[in-house]
Amino acid sequence: MKAKSKHTATKTDKQTGQNAAGSSTPKIVADAVRPRGIRTRAGRVHKDPPHFEHSYPSMAAFARLLSMRHDCLRTRHAYCRQLRLLAEHFQCDPASLCEEQVGDYVLHLKHSKGWKPQSVRQFMACARAFFIDQLGMVPWRLFSQVRTRDADSLPKALSRQQVRDLLKAVRLRRYRIPLKLIYVCGLRLSECLSLTVHDIHGSEGKLVIRQGKGNSDRIAPLPGEMLEDLRRYWKLHRHPLLLFPNAGRGQMSDPARLAARMHAATSPMPIGSLQRLVVVARKAINVPDATVHALRHSYATHLLEAGVHLHAIQKLMGHRQINSTMVYLRMTYTSERNVQDVLKELGRDLPR
Repeated sequence: MKAKSKHTATKTDKQTGQNAAGSSTPKIVADAVRPRGIRTRAGRVHKDPPHFEHSYPSMAAFARLLSMRHDCLRTRHAYCRQLRLLAEHFQCDPASLCEEQVGDYVLHLKHSKGWKPQSVRQFMACARAFFIDQLGMVPWRLFSQVRTRDADSLPKALSRQQVRDLLKAVRLRRYRIPLKLIYVCGLRLSECLSLTVHDIHGSEGKLVIRQGKGNSDRIAPLPGEMLEDLRRYWKLHRHPLLLFPNAGRGQMSDPARLAARMHAATSPMPIGSLQRLVVVARKAINVPDATVHALRHSYATHLLEAGVHLHAIQKLMGHRQINSTMVYLRMTYTSERNVQDVLKELGRDLPR
């Protein structure tokens, strides 16, 4: 029994990064044991639409169709919500609606509700899937008549000084480090909080982002200074799997109790925690455009200003289409200055 207890203690020391002598190693290990019962995906856990209590049989059948057609849970939730709003508007089974009624509802969304073009297109995609694919109706003319165009707006990006001021305004280190990582590696909020110790490859200087937008993986370079920050951060809680574990509710002034709660966490840090802190920080520095996602836009903008190729930025950002990355060309004057310099060089010393 004693030998078994000694073996168990040694195994626990390896998991927490301590040897038998008690010395600690502030290292994020890639071969850590994967414990069970820990959720690694950030955000709330939602039920699959087929398990909802639907008001009408047609809506339940549509939920089953979505489960067979779409792998992304957010897409299934969005389509079911669109159909539910349609049923609530007319107070009837949506399968009984005609083309004219659906057209009136589209006008209601655009003019009365003031929905954005992207939301209107989402409803039209939902309506097409429900009325044509699910119910087998003849394609309506309505689907070719509705036209929506997005506003030609630029994403919000911060200057480098504004990024520094924002991070300084976040006083707690356990919240400042993930925000810094979002900016340094151009991550989405959910991608950052879903990271595990297995995604950090310190010897290779890279970060593996798994199941990002569209369930696609990608690799981002990880600067050495950021790696050291992550190692010091992990050393505070030494969670066997999560990089940013949930600290729970309430204020925690005792560092030992805070570390114990983070070490025993079964889920990542809540998404709303960082978002609320950024709202408080941006009010303190008087930068209303500062959001968590603005840090990602700032990452791409600052890389472009530094001369990084657009296709390289596309891969780092995880964009499938280059058009999504080209919007950052309009947010920097670096390329325009380069063109002016080249034109001056071309015209120099030419005969007059």
